[in-house]
Amino acid sequence: MTNIIQIYTTYILQLILAITLVNVWVVHFYKPTKYRGGGAKSMSEEFEAYGLPQWFMRVVGGSKIIIASLLILGFWFPVVIVPASLALSVLMIGAVAMHIKVKDPFIKAVPALVVFLMAIGLILLIVNPTIS
Repeated sequence: MTNIIQIYTTYILQLILAITLVNVWVVHFYKPTKYRGGGAKSMSEEFEAYGLPQWFMRVVGGSKIIIASLLILGFWFPVVIVPASLALSVLMIGAVAMHIKVKDPFIKAVPALVVFLMAIGLILLIVNPTIS
């Protein structure tokens, strides 16, 4: 992959991931979506369906907003991209595990899987800049 394509791919992934996290945790926090686990209508209900406490929802949500912020800061300070993407990858593994726990249909776990794959892709682009 040429250097300029790799740079723009990295920027695009950073932007998509940051916007996605803010969209889910701010814009759609109280709104129902077809991807909410266990038939929940809001983020709070979703964490209840998973059997997780409300304080944990706040920790996860705060972490994801911090990660989104770090991904944006990564445009100027690239050193933060890999740690932010690693943290996001771990959270997405947890999200998929929760969908499995409540026996959701596979389609509900797809957004978490896609975010996980984008975060891993971003890590690979930063760590191994010769990917082609």
